[in-house]
This record gives sequence, C-alpha cells and structure tokens, in this order.
Amino acid sequence: MENLFEQAPIRQAYFKLAMPVVLSMLASMIYNLADTFFVSMTQNTALVAGVSLCTPLFNLMIALGDVFGLGGSAYVSRLLGQQKNQLARHVSSWCFYGGIFSSIGLAVLMLIFERPILMALGATSATYGYAAQFYRIFNIGAALVTISIVPGNLMRTEGRAKENMIGTVGGIVLNVICDPIFILVLHMGAAGAALANLIGYTLTDIILIQYVRRRCHVINVNWHEVSLKRSDVWQVLVIGIPASITNLMISYQTALFNNYLARYGADRVAALGIATKVSQVVNAIMVGFAFGAQPLIGYNYGAENHDRLRKIIRFDLLVEVVWSLVMATLMILVAPWIVALFLKNPAVIHYGAQLLRVLLITTLFAGAILVYTTVFQSTAKALNALLMSVSRQGVIFTIAIVVGSLLFGYTGIIWSQAVADVLTALLGWGLYRRQVAKANQQLTA
Repeated sequence: MENLFEQAPIRQAYFKLAMPVVLSMLASMIYNLADTFFVSMTQNTALVAGVSLCTPLFNLMIALGDVFGLGGSAYVSRLLGQQKNQLARHVSSWCFYGGIFSSIGLAVLMLIFERPILMALGATSATYGYAAQFYRIFNIGAALVTISIVPGNLMRTEGRAKENMIGTVGGIVLNVICDPIFILVLHMGAAGAALANLIGYTLTDIILIQYVRRRCHVINVNWHEVSLKRSDVWQVLVIGIPASITNLMISYQTALFNNYLARYGADRVAALGIATKVSQVVNAIMVGFAFGAQPLIGYNYGAENHDRLRKIIRFDLLVEVVWSLVMATLMILVAPWIVALFLKNPAVIHYGAQLLRVLLITTLFAGAILVYTTVFQSTAKALNALLMSVSRQGVIFTIAIVVGSLLFGYTGIIWSQAVADVLTALLGWGLYRRQVAKANQQLTA
C-alpha cells in the first residue's frame, strides 16, 4: 500500500485509485437513468414527476452516509500516512455502526412526517400519490443506502477501490434487472421503482461487507472495536458533516428547483428530473475522479509529502478540466435526442433539452469545485470544506434563483445553477490560494 501512495508515479497511482470509483459512479448514474427510463416508459408524466420529486431522498441518505464514510475515510487516510493503524481500525468500525444506527433513526422520523416533507419537495395533487408510494417503501429500507456508502469509502483508503466498484456494480445490475419487472410487468409503478432500488442496495451491502471482512487489513466492521475517544469522533465529524452538507444541499437545491418550476406545470418538473439525471452522468465521472484521488491526497498530507501533494492536486485539476470540456460539449450538441429517449412529449423534450444545456454549460467550474472541496476535506480544513459545502447548491444558489426569478422569471430560474457554479469556483480558488500561502509560510518559518 505504501508503494502505491508514496512511490508510484502520480498518473499511475491516481488512475489506479480513481478509475474503479469512476466506473462505480458511472454505473450508478446509468442505473439512475435506467430507473427514470423504465418509469418514463409508462408515458405517465405525473408518475415521472412524482418519482423525480423523491430524488432528494437518495441525496439525504447518501449525505448521512458521507458523515461517516467521507469523514471517516479522510481521517483514516491521514492515520495510515502517519502509520497509526490500530486507531484507524477503531475509527472504521465506529463509522460503520454509526452510519447504521443514525440512518434507521432518520428514516423513522421521515415516515412520521411524510406529508409535510413531500409537500416541501414540491408534490401537488397530481403527483402526491405517486411520490408517496415511492417515499414509503424507500424509507422502510433507507438504511441500506447509507450502509453502502460507509464501507465503500473506507475501503479506498487501503487502495481497495476495485472491490468497492464490484459491490456497487453488482447491486446496480440487480436493480436494473428488477426495474422493468416491477414497473412494467407487475405494474407496480413508483412502488416497484423503490423496491427495485432497495433490493439492489441489499446486494451491494452484502458484497462490500464481505470484502471488508476478507480482504482489508485495517478497515473492519468489528463491533468489539467500535470504541473511540471523543477527540477522534470529532476528527471524523469535523470533515464528515461538511461533506454531508454537500449532499444535503443537493437535496435542498433539487427541492427548491422543483418548487420554482412547479408553477409552470408538471411538464417542466418532469423535464428537470430527466435533465438533472442526464447531466449527472458527466458530474458523476468528475465526482469519481475527485473522490478517487482523496485517499492519495489525505495519505500524502498525513505523511507531510508536500511536493507530491501539490503535484497530485494539479493533476487532479487537469483531469477534471479535460473531462468536463469534452463530455459537456458532446452532450450539449445531442441534448434533444437524449431527452427524447425518456419521454416523447414535445413540451418535455423542448424544456428538457434547454435545461440540460444550461446545467452542462458550467461543468468546468463544477469540476474545479469538486477538486477544491476534496482537498479541503482530505487536509482537515473543516471551515473551508464547510464554506464550499453550503455555497454551490445552498447559499449562493438560493440567492441566484430568488433574484433570477424576480428579474427574469423562468429564464432566471434555469440559469441560477450556472451562476452559482461560477461564483463557488472562484470562492474555492481563493480559499485554496490562501491555504497554500499559509503552508508556504509555515515551511519557511
């Protein structure tokens, strides 16, 4: 492991760690598209809109998993760089069980407050019934989503990115098999989509836990090693909570977007659901590269190998820039044809293509945001990570959509994310430059 993190050429180490994560993210996004595709085959716009309204549920459970998965992996990667393997064992075990118990508690609360939550997500009389079907079944097994996040992230700190990919892809394949059976053959609609999701996550959880038990040397799920000092819990939470807020902000952004578009009709809400999931294919690859590089960044930061660390970050930025420019350009050109694969409704195709192009036009800035955010997480810069987490899809996005709606109506609404991307990227660049300047001062002091 030390050879990969400390001595292997940066390009080799980067792609060995990142590519399995990229493939996992790509498979996950293909599954999301397949999920939407099979639901859209019913040609029921209200059903598509209702299932789309529940997208924040995934983000919420993933966000909870990120508290323990990303917070834990950031801390564990630094501990491994410092050769503190026994403490890393306890951290990983505590994170696993913390994710399980907290996700069960959250799911119970969400079932109790179903109606106000669905209304806040933008449900209407036409879409509430479909959204509620998905919502109830999903929440019964929501802990399965969170559980899959924690061991998958922790395994990568030992270079086990390939095993994480196998577990993720295995669950996705089963999900895609179940989707058409439940939705189209058994006519279960939104309930079938939710059930297929949970069956897929169950398989993923089983595979990942078995890999941890059999192949990992430090990372474990041993209940007897779950004890952890308060200071070490804080090291997990101080990075995990900002990382979690990023996904919470995605849920918030989606709900706010849906609410602003709901006044223009179900066609535009359905169009947003399709456009968002298609654009996430490009974004997922960028997330894969960024998260794949995170253990490499954290390890070299913990080992105080500053020269190698700077080279890794520069290479990470280069990869994100090239990928975002190439793929966003291609998808912008074929946007109407992509949207038409899901719904044949002319209005949905028109608005979906428009939304997709707008969402992709600032992908370059989104890639830079991801790099800066993962650097702050991996180097324990909690305040910087928090600022990035609440900006792009939170504070800056809210200001952009409110002002854009007031000044330009529908056009202002759909361009609000692009504005937030540019401003947040500039914020990340400024915070990173300040961090580098401080590090240089300490080295020369």
